[in-house]
Amino acid sequence: MNPFASIILPPLSAIYSVVTRARISGYKRGWFSVSKLSAPVISVGNLTTGGTGKTPLVEWVCKVVARETGKRVCVLTRGYGRANPQSQVAVSDGNKLLASEREAGDEPYLLAQNLNGIAAVVSNPDRLAAGQWAIKNLGSEVFVLDDGFQHLRLARDLDIVTIDATNPWGGGTLLPYGRLREPRASLSRADCIVVTRTEQVQDRVSLTESVQRLAGAVPVFTSRMMTSGIRIINGENVNNESLLTQPIAAFCGVGNPESFFNKLRQEGYTTVFTRAFADHHDYSQADLNQLIKEAKDHGASGLITTAKDALKLAALELDLSCYVLEIKISIDDDARLMKMIQAACQPREQ
Repeated sequence: MNPFASIILPPLSAIYSVVTRARISGYKRGWFSVSKLSAPVISVGNLTTGGTGKTPLVEWVCKVVARETGKRVCVLTRGYGRANPQSQVAVSDGNKLLASEREAGDEPYLLAQNLNGIAAVVSNPDRLAAGQWAIKNLGSEVFVLDDGFQHLRLARDLDIVTIDATNPWGGGTLLPYGRLREPRASLSRADCIVVTRTEQVQDRVSLTESVQRLAGAVPVFTSRMMTSGIRIINGENVNNESLLTQPIAAFCGVGNPESFFNKLRQEGYTTVFTRAFADHHDYSQADLNQLIKEAKDHGASGLITTAKDALKLAALELDLSCYVLEIKISIDDDARLMKMIQAACQPREQ
């Protein structure tokens, strides 16, 4: 961070802190109204900006709800990076895709793809209106609120907060100087906490204990990101063993790029070059041409990226093989979390 920013940003963080605490207090005191949908709502959110492994957890929760309750599930999401961010877009009705990646936003579109036949996805900054629409038009019976911890306007039946083990506190200060959206003490407002990417840290016990101290009696779960497959872009799965023997260049445009690069190294890939773009980066042909040139200069025989990034590469030309790392979340003591989810999905008293 440059010296100018280190002078300007801390006072702005202090102002942000006052506003944030006042807003939370206002909801606690009933100064601001909280609306309820006529169906259960499970929120998955975080304390920090950037990638915390939240999207794989949203996918996991939807699959648990659909499998264990048989109810029609719908994801409510803002849909960052889409063409018309203030509009509502039905990304999927649960059985077919209804919008493009550009219309939906990259993460909603990826969720819609992975949850096809399991859950609908609706992008709208007004999650209440989106939920009401989904009940009427899709027959939705349970909602999973993506990135919902700070969306206090909508009541929820289960509040799940993710903490990224590789960067749990976002530098320790609030926005814009740090990456915290709320003070760490806000963890006590959650119903449960899932610590993600614990496979990438050496001392997960100490981290879990520090989270537990902040959260009080709130249950804390640990989880790991697991590789579920490797595929060629726009193509089929490939043999991972043969790919491990090749020098490869890794790139991504996600909230926590180092977690992706570290994951590749842990899996045994020989990454001779890495390149991080901004989160939700919209790739151009010029970006790829430069990336491929640098990859070849470093001796790479192929590229590898995330499933989210791969969505934006389909229409572009690649003269170097490009692979996609597919991941899923694995939760320790998942049976206990499943019970909490099932309890939250019980019919709500009207």
